[in-house]
Amino acid sequence: MTKLHCLGTAGYHPSESRHTSCFFLDTPSILLDAGTSVFRLKSLLRSKSLSIFLSHTHLDHVMGLTFFWDLLAPHTPLETIHLYATEAKLKAVETHLFHPDLFPVIPPFEFHPLEELGARFQLGSTQCTWFPVEHPGGAIGFRLDMPGGSLGYVTDTTCETGAAYWKEVQGVDWLIHECNFTDAPQERQMAIHTGHSWTSAVLSAAKDHGVERLILTHLNPLVEDRDPIGLEASKRSLGTHVPDHIYLAEDGKSFDLSVR
Repeated sequence: MTKLHCLGTAGYHPSESRHTSCFFLDTPSILLDAGTSVFRLKSLLRSKSLSIFLSHTHLDHVMGLTFFWDLLAPHTPLETIHLYATEAKLKAVETHLFHPDLFPVIPPFEFHPLEELGARFQLGSTQCTWFPVEHPGGAIGFRLDMPGGSLGYVTDTTCETGAAYWKEVQGVDWLIHECNFTDAPQERQMAIHTGHSWTSAVLSAAKDHGVERLILTHLNPLVEDRDPIGLEASKRSLGTHVPDHIYLAEDGKSFDLSVR
């Protein structure tokens, strides 16, 4: 059984209820992004090795990389940390995030430039696929095909039903997709301006591409409402043109990915 743990579900900055982007798959020990919520990983680590997949290197997705000295043995079983990202983003982490003026000593990461591995590569029994998405500064998404099912991870992009990345996550069992803004006209404009998505666009595109289980994340940290993206209103406006199962990600929530 693979369990997905939502460690951080906000974009931009943490709030009282949400830290920034980070999801943990306990089997096969993969971390999707490394936001300010990485400290929550400590009680979940069971393996000596961890693989971290970075969508991009904006601070809300990488700040937690500086927390790993407290997550290594003897504090946890963790001994080896593999960091997967495009070559340019790995260089940004090494030279900027861990510049001596910002952080004194880089943790013992093993860097893996994705370009050297190809668009698809094998990590144990998991087939990993990465692909570009549109976002200021550049970003990528991931698809993980595991023995028990498939998971897509797409964050920090403006959702369009015709965007090329949708063919990469076509028909996944589960899709984590960002949804920072509501359908309000001024918020749609802000989404386009900042490279993010709004609710009805994500719901409609996910339905068009055979996604049955959709987890919405990268939520606006300034909105503490239980429905910060107007999900219920968007569902009503779209009628049946939405995925069968839609979830709002919450910090501390977990999903059993074997449930289909």
